[in-house]
Amino acid sequence: MHERSVLLVLHDVAPHNWADYRPFVEAVDALGAVPITWLVVPDFHHRDALTAHGDFQRLLDRRVIKGDELALHGYYHCDDQPAPRTPKDWFMRRLYTHEAEFYQLSQAQALDRLQDGIEVFRRHDWPLHGFVAPAWLMSQGTREALRQLPLSYTSSPQHLYRLPDFTPIDAPGLTWSARSAWRRGVSRVISDRREQRWHAAPVIRLGVHPVDMRHAFSRCYWLETLQRLLNAGRTPLTKAAWLAEQVVAQAPRPGETGNSSASCNCSHSSAAPGKSVPSSGSSASGS
Repeated sequence: MHERSVLLVLHDVAPHNWADYRPFVEAVDALGAVPITWLVVPDFHHRDALTAHGDFQRLLDRRVIKGDELALHGYYHCDDQPAPRTPKDWFMRRLYTHEAEFYQLSQAQALDRLQDGIEVFRRHDWPLHGFVAPAWLMSQGTREALRQLPLSYTSSPQHLYRLPDFTPIDAPGLTWSARSAWRRGVSRVISDRREQRWHAAPVIRLGVHPVDMRHAFSRCYWLETLQRLLNAGRTPLTKAAWLAEQVVAQAPRPGETGNSSASCNCSHSSAAPGKSVPSSGSSASGS
């Protein structure tokens, strides 16, 4: 088990934003063996279906072969439910985010979308361990639906949760709000402070979004932070690989009872454990 790790996670992965991510991914690849967790959206905003982009599907195939992890990140990544009726819901769904796809879904609705997403992965023979809700927001119905499925984990901004029982595991994460210059400035200050505070944390997640790649200031921050954490001795892992290490570390030993460097080119203008959903060549396991 690695003492300290770093998990690089690309959010909102869809064909239309590969142009944003490509220079960054190429820079990460130049660092050496740094696996990436890609949070894949099967049909971003109902208008960017993976099935219509064979080249992008083949790119993801190659990333899996390379050792990266693909995780399910919603299905449409947009809030297509009826308008909010309470002040709290209005804040969460109109101010905090417009993309809380799983925030209002019933158990049946969530189960249908999750199964549709699992089927996309199965058709492409992509191993699937985890689900991350858009904006990390889930209804109780979504939580109940996840308990019924053969997935290993889900997550929030500061934790990973083992499924099906939602056992929390501390996994602090850095993420930015990069839509404006002042937001990027504030994000940098907050992230620097958090990185210092989490110096000794067993794991740090780097949660990167496409909008981060469209600004040199944020794009370079992520590459430089990754390099800094690697140089500090952190081991790069995927989310599923890191969780698998935690399972091994916490398993009772025999005889025990169970209580148990690439430079940043800032001139670019754009820029799990124990179970997974089997591929189409395998038989499906029960939940």
